[in-house]
Amino acid sequence: MKKIIYIIFFVVIGQVSFAQQLPLYSQYLYNKFLINPAVAGSDGYTSLNLTARKQWMGLASAPQTFSFSVQTRFLKHHGNVELKNNKTVFRPENDARVGLGASVFSYQSGLIQRTGFQVSYAYHLWLHKMTQLSFGLSLTGTYFRINEKQLSLEDQNDPALNDKLRRGIFMPDGTFGIYLLNRKYNVGFSVYQLFGGSAKIGNPAYSNYNLYRHYYLFGSYSFEPRKDIELRPSVLVMMSEQQIPYVKPLAEIGLNSIYKQSFWAGLSYRTSGAIIANIGVKYSNVFIGYAFDFTLQEIQRITYGTHEINIAWKFGDSARRYRWLDRY
Repeated sequence: MKKIIYIIFFVVIGQVSFAQQLPLYSQYLYNKFLINPAVAGSDGYTSLNLTARKQWMGLASAPQTFSFSVQTRFLKHHGNVELKNNKTVFRPENDARVGLGASVFSYQSGLIQRTGFQVSYAYHLWLHKMTQLSFGLSLTGTYFRINEKQLSLEDQNDPALNDKLRRGIFMPDGTFGIYLLNRKYNVGFSVYQLFGGSAKIGNPAYSNYNLYRHYYLFGSYSFEPRKDIELRPSVLVMMSEQQIPYVKPLAEIGLNSIYKQSFWAGLSYRTSGAIIANIGVKYSNVFIGYAFDFTLQEIQRITYGTHEINIAWKFGDSARRYRWLDRY
């Protein structure tokens, strides 16, 4: 029975998990910095985010992700505060354009453990009226190694037993992103593993381990049917060069409802075959969110679903921080 479970596990990984070189996030809307470096400092806050995700809980060697990120924006002047339609609006100074961000992460999928960091620089421009265009670049470094505690292979010549992977391999890379932000909508595009690095880890038949480019395109729109309720439809499209031309892009379509900017809940559908429910609450400057993925695949019979927790701290709640831009 155990052998059958492992067979099912590796088959499903190959078919529906976005190549699994990079982790999936079900609450990306509430920390877009995880998938786009141009988001760093875009809302003017100083933000700290902690994310923990356990995929297909109950199944051995299933993917799991832990990440911690921080981002901020350098604001040199107070700018001008003025009244518009009975609301206080901040008109920023031109020199408040630089955002910085950093993250550390640990991602395990099957036998491979990835631990790394990302350091990001973002540059923000103000366009017509209250629309902001941002560009971001990141330097990333990832350390790959085999988790030998879970290693049990009949073929001792398997390339996974190569000593270089047992010792670990460090691979540098980069990320590029663009982010357009307005009071009503936001759109972002990013490319991860930009340089497509590779490492020689085995015999000539398995000479290279390649990092394939991953593309993210997302957007959301906000409208308020009532003063205290915001509805936010969203879409995310993901593609890996490893999948081309065999697999279609992976898409996620969702709708979130936010009450008084303090409580939120939503549903999403992922085209790989999953329904995602998320809820969250804000208390003071702390935001806590939880998401549950229900997989519409055979593997759901032997797992307890996918669980994700996101905790954020946001500082600098003042007129200088352009609160209207990207409300949680």
